[in-house]
Amino acid sequence: MNFQRSDFPAGFVFGAATAAYQIEGHQFGGAGPTHWDTFAAGPGNVVRAEDGAIACDHYHRFAEDLDLMKEAGFDAYRFSTSWARVMPDGRQMNEEGLDFYDRLVDAMLERGLQPFQTLYHWELPSVLADKGGWTNRDTCAYFGDFTDVITDRIGDRVSSVATINEPWCVAYLSHFLGHHAPGLRDIRAAARAMHHILLAHGTALERLRAKGISNCGIVLNFDHTDPKDDSADAVQAAATTDAIFNRWFIEAITKGTYPSEALEGFAPHMPGGWQDDMALISQRLDFLGVNYYTRHLLSATANNVWPHTTSEEGPGAKTQMGWEIYPDGLRSFLTRLARDYVGDLPIYVTENGMAWNDHIEDGAVTDQTRIQFIADHMAATTQAIAEGANVRGFFYWSLLDNYEWAFGYEKRFGLIHVDFETLKRTPKASYHALKSAIAR
Repeated sequence: MNFQRSDFPAGFVFGAATAAYQIEGHQFGGAGPTHWDTFAAGPGNVVRAEDGAIACDHYHRFAEDLDLMKEAGFDAYRFSTSWARVMPDGRQMNEEGLDFYDRLVDAMLERGLQPFQTLYHWELPSVLADKGGWTNRDTCAYFGDFTDVITDRIGDRVSSVATINEPWCVAYLSHFLGHHAPGLRDIRAAARAMHHILLAHGTALERLRAKGISNCGIVLNFDHTDPKDDSADAVQAAATTDAIFNRWFIEAITKGTYPSEALEGFAPHMPGGWQDDMALISQRLDFLGVNYYTRHLLSATANNVWPHTTSEEGPGAKTQMGWEIYPDGLRSFLTRLARDYVGDLPIYVTENGMAWNDHIEDGAVTDQTRIQFIADHMAATTQAIAEGANVRGFFYWSLLDNYEWAFGYEKRFGLIHVDFETLKRTPKASYHALKSAIAR
């Protein structure tokens, strides 16, 4: 790596991130079924119909995984607490689940790792999915109750709490494009989910504040959108996509409004009285989490379905996901967010990473492409800091190869290789390189 800890401001947090359903194994500890289990059981939804029943078995192996984090010299661990583990039906407590997160947080602290909690990383309990999930306003109130329950158990020991991970994926990718659970392609469902996931954020934030919890925020994902060419249609297509993907959530939170380019499609389908929720949604944050992976080139399409756009990957080198490697997009978002939306509010890069077709050879994984990827995105981060963005930390996605949602166990994002037959962990060359770079 061509960077070191001293290149960053004092107190800068280096960490790695995971998510509950992707690593824990949800057939253990009394966890209830989720809409991801149902989605995976549907034809063609997930590679080989794989689910998170065992995943990386982090539920039983978390001590080993946290030891690897400590050994790497990380400052913090970004993890999520599964709603379906804590409340299997979305409403009733499961003591086994609460005890697990008790043990997990204590184990982090014992190893000198700051616990960065995410309340919701997509594992909606099936019972609530049956009632409409994020299309149903009641789910927001139930999420507030879950926030109370898990916060009463571990809120005294976590360093920060993010309410929702990637609401665009929860709402648009899942209810309009149909790529994630529940797999809908329905603009009315999408409009409701786009609003209700933010209402859930506001509800959770209110509950956290009432309990005196500080350092609360949300994690938004951003995708750099450029016009494919100089045509007016392409410029408009890029602006519309930017409004849906990048501006909808941050403008609701920081300005109490939705962008007009996105409302053009969603307004007829929004829940009644949605405007009355904007004050709750736009409460102040203590930090903003930024997830960034790639960019897309946009052009107009002749089809008659709003938003009348089509996207394609840029021309640069690609990851195993087929995503263009475009580090300047990270610098661009960090500076844009500071300039246009959050000012000096602390920003954390809560996810950035790449999938690669990693293999163990002679007991090692040589992932030089990932090493360069990390170095380039760290450089983009330091450039954003130099340009005035108050970036306080960087979490690589992911600590472990894991269940990559609709891609099953095929795409490997981890610093640590996981053999999904034996569950053996093997740190990759990128793990060792990052360990050297962030050494004190």
